[in-house]
Amino acid sequence: MKILVTGCAGFIGARTASMLLERGDEVVGVDNLNDYYDLRLKQHRLESLRGRGRFTFSETDIEDRAALEKLFAGHRFDAVINLAARAGVRASITSPRVYLTTNTLGTLNLLESMVQHSVPRLVMASTSSLYAGAAMPFLETSNVTKPISPYAATKLAAEALAQTWHHLHGIDVAILRYFTVYGPAGRPDMSPFRFIEWIRRGQPIQLYGDGNQTRDFTFIDDIALGTVAALASRGCEVINLGGGNKPVSINAMIAAIEEGLGKKAIVDHLPPNPADMQDTSAEIAKARALLGWQPSVSPQEGFRRTAAWHSENAGWLDLIEL
Repeated sequence: MKILVTGCAGFIGARTASMLLERGDEVVGVDNLNDYYDLRLKQHRLESLRGRGRFTFSETDIEDRAALEKLFAGHRFDAVINLAARAGVRASITSPRVYLTTNTLGTLNLLESMVQHSVPRLVMASTSSLYAGAAMPFLETSNVTKPISPYAATKLAAEALAQTWHHLHGIDVAILRYFTVYGPAGRPDMSPFRFIEWIRRGQPIQLYGDGNQTRDFTFIDDIALGTVAALASRGCEVINLGGGNKPVSINAMIAAIEEGLGKKAIVDHLPPNPADMQDTSAEIAKARALLGWQPSVSPQEGFRRTAAWHSENAGWLDLIEL
């Protein structure tokens, strides 16, 4: 297959593109290389893809309709995997407009280009943040119409657009709701990366709340495998990709990181953030049934691998601003 992967220099995008190349697909990767976080991480991920056969990179912004039109005109794609997004709940509160233009308008631009050029299949990233207030474990059929952050609101709008384009134009759509993705070369605005670096550097952790809040952590390789598997989905489906109803507390994550690094954390407790969810837990029966997917890396093993990667890359990671 020839697949367009947007956000290919991002955390999930780079690992997904790598897995597609490993199975023999041709990948056209696009990314606008914005400065939401340190570009050295994005360049590190991109370098892992450059030079590999069947990979082409274009510095393109999905908000730029004309640039997308030129891109689609130059290729015949079998599918689009849309992993380009402004991510992060807290940052969306201070900069909501850029979340709307990237996450919602960018998705619309892709959908219009797909119809224009007869691309039949879309796999797109969504978020477990939509489930705020729902009963656990979170089901794909839960009511998600009351988001508590601009980030979640823009992702909900993107989901609605994709479902509409499926109805109007027959595009196969797989909407993947990811649950707290972590692993090597992660995002420095997320707690696993920041906590590992703070502990490794001997700096205090900034912990919002008491640490008893839980997350259904999902290792990056499992997420990328599920994303690739979703290319085989047909119709219009919303699918959870999460740890499988095995949530881990933030305190337990800190303990696992301490063990992986062989260093104790210094914890600076801060008040809870009102945009943060207290707990997340994924029901993944649908992913098992439709995609034959389930996570294989436990949080304990995943945090060990992630801490090891940070130790191995300590030199240049020291320069990353948290």
